[in-house]
Formats: sequence, C-alpha cells, structure tokens
Amino acid sequence: MKYVSVFLLVIVLFSGNLSTFSQNIKQKMKLHHEIPDDEYVYVDRNKMPKSPAYSFQKSSIFTTQVNIDAGGNNIVGDAANEPSIAIDPTNPMKIVIGWRQFDTVDNNFRQAGYAFSNDGGNTWTFPGPIDPEVFRSDPVLDFDADGNFFYNSLTIEAGDYVCDVYKSDDGGVTWDNGTDAQGGDKQWMRIDKTDGIGAGNNYSFWSSYWSVCYPGAFTRSTDGGTSFENCVTVSDDPRWGTLAVGSDGELYIVGEGQYTITLVKSTNAKDPAENVTWDFTTSVNLDGELNGWAPINPQGLIGQAWVDTDVSDGPGEGNVYVLASVARNSNSDPADVMFAKSTDGGITFENPIKINTDSSTTNYQWFGTMSVAPNGRIDVVWLDTRDAPTSSPHNSALYYSYSTDQGVTWSQNEQLSDYFDPHIGYPQQNKMGDYFDMKSDEDGAHLAWANTLNGGQDVYYTYITLSSIGINENATIDSFSVTNYPNPFSNKTTISFFLKNNTNVSIDVFNILGKKVKSLLNNELETGRHKILWNGKNDLGNHLANGFYFYKIKAGNATVTKKMLLKH
Repeated sequence: MKYVSVFLLVIVLFSGNLSTFSQNIKQKMKLHHEIPDDEYVYVDRNKMPKSPAYSFQKSSIFTTQVNIDAGGNNIVGDAANEPSIAIDPTNPMKIVIGWRQFDTVDNNFRQAGYAFSNDGGNTWTFPGPIDPEVFRSDPVLDFDADGNFFYNSLTIEAGDYVCDVYKSDDGGVTWDNGTDAQGGDKQWMRIDKTDGIGAGNNYSFWSSYWSVCYPGAFTRSTDGGTSFENCVTVSDDPRWGTLAVGSDGELYIVGEGQYTITLVKSTNAKDPAENVTWDFTTSVNLDGELNGWAPINPQGLIGQAWVDTDVSDGPGEGNVYVLASVARNSNSDPADVMFAKSTDGGITFENPIKINTDSSTTNYQWFGTMSVAPNGRIDVVWLDTRDAPTSSPHNSALYYSYSTDQGVTWSQNEQLSDYFDPHIGYPQQNKMGDYFDMKSDEDGAHLAWANTLNGGQDVYYTYITLSSIGINENATIDSFSVTNYPNPFSNKTTISFFLKNNTNVSIDVFNILGKKVKSLLNNELETGRHKILWNGKNDLGNHLANGFYFYKIKAGNATVTKKMLLKH
C-alpha cells in the first residue's frame, strides 16, 4: 500500500504540473494576439524628417536598411519590424522583404510594408504598403519554383482574424488584389518547391485560438494560390511556429503544443486529390519552452520555433531540424538558442544542443532563427546580450553560427553587428516584433531582421558570406584578401586575391540579373598574390552599361562573390 500511495502521489503531482502547464499555455494564447488599438492616421512620408540610411560592410558581411524613402534615406519617426524575406530562385538578384509598417511611432496602426531589390540586395525600393490604410500584421513571404512571390498578411474583418495572400509575378514591383486564405494570428506560410505532385502547393498554419475558423489552424492551396481550402485542425494544436517541406514533398509543422514543443508531419498534404491528414506528432525536447512578455521584449515573444529539412544529396539528406530561443527547464536561463535533430523523418529527436556558447544563465539569446542551405549547411542567427554594458543589460547584437556536419559540431559564435538598444523606437507597442527570417544559399545566408542602429526600429537586409567569417578556414583562397580597385571604376578595375595553395581558379562577371557577361579566368594558378584586370567589356568585346556587377571567384573548395560599380 505504501508503494501504491507513493505512485498515486506522483501521478497527482505530474497531473498537476501538466494542468499548470496547460493553463499557462491557455493564458499565453489569450495574451498574444494582434489588436488594432489605434485608428489609421495619414502621415506624409515625404514630409517626415530624413537622415542617412544605415549600412555597413565588414569583409563580406553586407548590411543595409530597406525601409527607406525614394532617395535612399532613413525616415525619422516611423517604425518597422517582424520582417520576412523571399528570393527568386529563377533570378537570385530579385529579393523581396515584407514587414509591419508603422508610419509614425505615435500610432500603432500597422500596414503591410515591403521593399524589393533587383540587384541582389544592394539597393532597395519601398513603394509604400500593400493595401494602404488597411490594418495588416504578421507578414510572411515565400516564392514558388517559377519565381512568383507570395505575401501572407493578417488582418481583422468583422472581429475575425483572417489572412490574405498577395501574389507578385514581377519581383515585388506590383501585387494582385489578394486571395482569402482563411487564417489567424501568428500564421506562417511555406510553398512546395519540389517537382513532385505537390509542386506549387501553398501551406499555412496559425494560432487556432485567434482565427476566423476556430478550431481550424491550417489551410492549403493546390492551384497556385488562386484559392485556399477550408480550414482543418492540426494535431496537438501547435502555435508560434513554422513549416518546412522535405525533398519528397512531405510537410512538417512545428510549434508549441499542449504540453511541449511539437512536430507534426503529413505525407499526403502534397496530394491535391486527398484531404490533409497528419501522420503523427512528436514531442521535441529543447530543454525549454517558447516564452514572451519578458523584459527583453515586453509585449512580444523571445522567438518562435523553426523547422527545416536537409534536401541536399549529401549525408544529411532527409534530416529534420528544430530550433528555438527557449526559456530553459534545466536552469534559470531566460533565453538560450537550442537545437535538436531527427534522422528518421521526425519520428524521434536526439538530445538538444545549445548553440550559444556563453556560460551565463542571465543573458538573453533571443529571436533564434534557422535555415538550411541546399548543400545541407545549417545557418543560425540570434540577438545576444552577453557583452552588453552593465548600465544597459538588454542591449543586443546579432550573432551567427553554422554547422556543416548535420548539427554535430558548430562554428564559434560570431558577432555580426554593433550592440543596440532594442527598447527605443517603440511604435506605441512595447516590442520589436516576434521574429526574423532567413534564407540560405550555398555561399551564405540572406537575413531580414530589425534593429535600432539608426536610432529607431528599422528593417535591414544582411548577406552573410561564409568565407568572410572563417568558415572556409581550409579553403585555398584567403577571402579577406579578395578585392577590386578602384571601385567604383570607369575604364578598368583590378581584381586582387591571395591563394594559399596551387589550384584551378575561375573568375566570372555577372550583371544584376544574374547573367554571366564576362569570363575573365579559368586556369591553374600557384600560391601567392594574383591580379586580374577587367576593362568593363563583355565576352563580345562590347562596353557594358553603367551599373552594378558581381564577380565570382572559384578557387578549389571556396567561392567568393563581391560587388563592383561601373561608372563611365
């Protein structure tokens, strides 16, 4: 009887803990939703004060502000946060970033802000919001395999939380009138880019508690975004997470479920002829839970949950990865970036790994964001307070780490920005949003993020070139030495680089549309410094027009790409 009593006591305590956790989840669900407190007030952006837009380039890390005026200037007194990014696979020079646009920090009415770039992120155009004067929030962008951009935007109609998906077939310059996509608060969207039966399928899920179709939390379009199906429920009702599509078109959803961070999988969502069903749910141990309303971001999350898959043909093909900034369970740390891996299609996950390497349990590593490159490399960024001054303990800087062995080992944590105060520039809403967004290619990572480096909340584009931060330590080319001078140039420029070993080197020049215009070199070169002259002509010997060009150097196992400006 003694053992039975102890067993019953354990059950009671365990049930109590689950009940408390479930209660906390419900409280958080009720707390975190978009509220259009303020009415729209017209603000003439052209008449607002201006200041230089913030940008910097260190080695091959390039950062520039995207919410700017027609002259490329920062608009003083507005705000922008919660950015999402999409890159055209048919022309990587075309990039679109969307964000929550606040025309003035004196009003928290927000709209669907966006900017587009046609030159690989070097310059940006912000034409104004999609659907002006309409309350919109939680932007999520993606593209299909044909290069069409899609913008999922939350709004409120007759008291219901609904989403519209806008489509652009010209790189974000113009958008259609939007399509009703069911939806709800804290939605996320992903498009199937495989060549299988699900190619072009558009999936989204959201927090069911705040939705036009409660308890539904998922919808699908199988006709290229022309229409979206009725809502369906998702197993374990996850929220505040993301989606991923595997190489066979299998769909993964991750978020905070009823009792833990949960992964949900469907293998038939790709089939337009079948109703979506869920294969299974898996509890993902990140030694923590998603959290928010903390001092670092008083009215927002410390980060959402991320899921991505390895679609390469390498040793990690098919792996499923989950990452989030979480409030730890095993200690009192308010926010660590934690990672877990599955090698069996999401059925089970290995023990979690902490990505940030500081030993303190008081610092915040928040807004952890992950993406997986086509070659299987895993990229992770986050905001970090580890070296903030004592007088301003919440000051944060952007940090980065990567793994090339399927998450077994990680590069040293690398600081990529100056420290900034995340508590300034609030647009009558005490948060810097809830998320960043990142897309990786084989050479680096494209990041859309928010900071206050310019004295207010603004949205930035950063491209992280891997070789610039020691990732190619064993590469044959010293990436830090790659440069061209003069730059800008009128008649000729010299491309200079240093080789660590004898190797074959190719140098090609591309225009802003990604088309190769000149092959400068393809030869075996010896160790040492090399200089290659380019006279601004194409392979036919014709002078090229003024504008930005890119030169790509491939040497052994390393690739370095840099910009240059031709001005006759």
